[in-house]
Amino acid sequence: MKTVIVIQTRLGSSRLPCKALLSLRGLPVIDWVTRRCGRSRLADAVVAAVPDTRMDDVLADHLERQGAHVHRGPEQDVLARMIDAARALDAATVVRVCADNPLICGEEIDNLIDFYRRVPCDYAYNHIPRGNSYPDGLGAEIVSRALLERLDEAAVLPAHREHCLSYITDNPDRFVIRTFDPPDKALRHPELKLDMDTAEDFVRLSLLPVQPDMSAVEIVEAALGEAQNR
Repeated sequence: MKTVIVIQTRLGSSRLPCKALLSLRGLPVIDWVTRRCGRSRLADAVVAAVPDTRMDDVLADHLERQGAHVHRGPEQDVLARMIDAARALDAATVVRVCADNPLICGEEIDNLIDFYRRVPCDYAYNHIPRGNSYPDGLGAEIVSRALLERLDEAAVLPAHREHCLSYITDNPDRFVIRTFDPPDKALRHPELKLDMDTAEDFVRLSLLPVQPDMSAVEIVEAALGEAQNR
């Protein structure tokens, strides 16, 4: 069963335009994401799902020059873009990653994949501290490609097409949804926000003493230390 990480990325964000190519401590944000996803031991491949707009040609070109797998698709219909990327790489299981999580950790993606393989469920996640004690931004979401294709038929509202797994969370009675705490208790800090939605988030992350190859524990320790110094 092939497991593929699909990174959802674009340049047209309204809250922080071009954030994927902003330089975070000397490296484009999207490079942080691809490099750190590439540290997963349980995923078979990583692909960036990039809109097929002229604006995003710059992003796709950058990724391809870095040797990344790239799949182009509709900008607003993210669900279709994700499904097509999964099909292109013949994925049976899809790990969804948003490119506004530059500090995502391959180890925590592996913990998610392992959990999904062991615990019967339709959808599992560890990217947000909802029902778990993870920091916001270290993990991801996981579903089967078969479920994605079911969503393609069921999700008709624009919001469910753009926020491509929100149909699941908006209909919890129809799906088995599971999450879990970090196996390493040092990571149990749900108060930490490590994702990057706004310019303020970018400034905050840029001030952290982090490097692209740090472990999840090192990332959390750096964030805690910076919080104490404020």
